[in-house]
Amino acid sequence: MGPLQGLKVIEMAGIGPGPFCAMMLSDMGAEVLRIDRADAVGAKGERDPRFEILNRGRPSIALDLKQPQAVALVRRLVQQADVLIEGFRPGVMERLGLGPEDCAKVNPKLVYGRITGWGQDGPLAQAAGHDINYIAITGALHAIGRAGQAPVPPLNLVGDFGGGSLYMLFGILCALWERERSGTGQVVDAAIVDGVNSLSSFLFGALARKGWVNERGKNVLDGGRPWYDSYQTKDGGYICIGPIEARFYQLFLERVGLADEALPDQNDPAGWPVLRERFTALFKTRSRDEWCQMLEGTDACFAPVLDPLEAAQHPHNVARGNFTEVDGVLQPVPAPRFSRTKPEIAGPASRAGQKTRAGLAAWGVPEQEIDALIAAKVAIQAAV
Repeated sequence: MGPLQGLKVIEMAGIGPGPFCAMMLSDMGAEVLRIDRADAVGAKGERDPRFEILNRGRPSIALDLKQPQAVALVRRLVQQADVLIEGFRPGVMERLGLGPEDCAKVNPKLVYGRITGWGQDGPLAQAAGHDINYIAITGALHAIGRAGQAPVPPLNLVGDFGGGSLYMLFGILCALWERERSGTGQVVDAAIVDGVNSLSSFLFGALARKGWVNERGKNVLDGGRPWYDSYQTKDGGYICIGPIEARFYQLFLERVGLADEALPDQNDPAGWPVLRERFTALFKTRSRDEWCQMLEGTDACFAPVLDPLEAAQHPHNVARGNFTEVDGVLQPVPAPRFSRTKPEIAGPASRAGQKTRAGLAAWGVPEQEIDALIAAKVAIQAAV
């Protein structure tokens, strides 16, 4: 079992960063109970839960939180919980009667995790938004893309999952550690904008020391250097190189047969267009696989650019067991790894309300009470 075995977590169902955070807690051994809305059960357009990888490893119960009995039930569950995670707009949980103060009354030791885009306060706190909007006001989106072109959204890896989920996880674990000394829980306000600002610390340092040009595509890590970029190969694939250090760059030149050519100096900006043109022409002389045979595994700082399905078949990922199938669906395994307590995927995702009966029973709600709650439509059991 994973290192978080024995930790009990309530997840108020949401999208994006909240489920990813809960998935990681579950992967690490925590007992996570997801609470879905009653109207999510059998909703039109509901997707096959096997493909909802972010919801894996934990049961889903469905409650009608407009009913006082349902709110009272959640408060009872909170009494046992170590952590609660919610990702609604500020004030929603308070209006339900399940805000931090409400929960602290029944469990002062609860760590209450709140994950939003804009944060719990500030002029944008009540505005709708998505990953692209959050990373835009941090400066991160401005820095990503080609010179002279529009910014490129980096999927939702930087905002939702990097600045959101992972900072929420960090905050929860910090609060749990502090609770060991104080005996009291607290609220973790994990705003994506805050997390992305923190992730950008290196960028602000580089700007301050004049080691970064405040323009896209003109810096060492944004494709502005010809020796830190991706190139197309003869067969239409792509490879990438990143030999920043002089000794790695020299090895790269030797490996690709350019060591004896009269090329511009690596760090002379005036010569970068020449280097880029030469590298572009060179990499189109061989297929991606041929370049892999020549360069992969060396200190030339090389890798093929793989699509996700190819990545699962790469020998390095295969050797480390980085992918698995759960209920026939390919997905990444839990990370990071531990020497003694091995993380595990507890199982595939459940439909909304699919395990209402089993989930409540596992948290100590008597069978007869569960029957009564389902009969009164306070709790909803999905048809399976």
